[in-house]
Amino acid sequence: MPELINSYQPEPNALDGKVMLITGAAGGLGNAVAKAAASIGAELILLDHHQQKLNQLHDEIEAQTGRQPGLYPLDMRGANTDDYAELGKTIEDTFKGLHCIVHCAATLGQISPIDHIDAKSWQETFTVNLHAPVLLTKALLPVMRNSGNGNIIFTTDNKQSAYWGAYGISKASIATAMHIFADELATSEANPATTRINCNAIYPGPMRTNLRSSAYPGEDPATIPLADEKVPAYLYLAGGSDHTHNGKHFELA
Repeated sequence: MPELINSYQPEPNALDGKVMLITGAAGGLGNAVAKAAASIGAELILLDHHQQKLNQLHDEIEAQTGRQPGLYPLDMRGANTDDYAELGKTIEDTFKGLHCIVHCAATLGQISPIDHIDAKSWQETFTVNLHAPVLLTKALLPVMRNSGNGNIIFTTDNKQSAYWGAYGISKASIATAMHIFADELATSEANPATTRINCNAIYPGPMRTNLRSSAYPGEDPATIPLADEKVPAYLYLAGGSDHTHNGKHFELA
């Protein structure tokens, strides 16, 4: 299956009419997913705390496709449940629906022994990598249910050795959160019989991003795959195919 989603080639209008929210849209992976999704018809809501980079991405997508994505500047490090509720209301009022959430936002935190990580960094890393995607998804489920079939995609990592601390634990935890969401969405009476919301996760493996270079400063970036090479899997699970995967964890590495 990883081979299939890695080589997925969507039709030109595969996401036409689909409203997609991408977190961490200004980062390497989110940026690549946004451009590719826009090119096959998706109506985008781009969330990140880097306003200038969001503006630049907006202009690039508009020049490429003629579409104007919605921008939603939000710093997940300080966001709370009221912020996510307001986001849901904005999406419902402005876009009239939501069909896909792609979680790309992440922070590295401190790469050091756990007993050397300061409390603020520990909490911030868990806020961005675990609490924010879970609370955001929870807040947006009502508008997704009202929009028909939908897809939620989490991005994980596999760092279970020394010094990965809060980053490794939070990324492992988000994989567990995905499985719980998937199980609940498949069985919940609150999910109408005519609506299917699939929830899956992708472990993209090494890719040439700023987060990667921060973690491996001595690495030659030319030896690492571009984030663009990971994008087909995200487009496949986003609804640009007739997949029925739910509760699956796809490892691309």
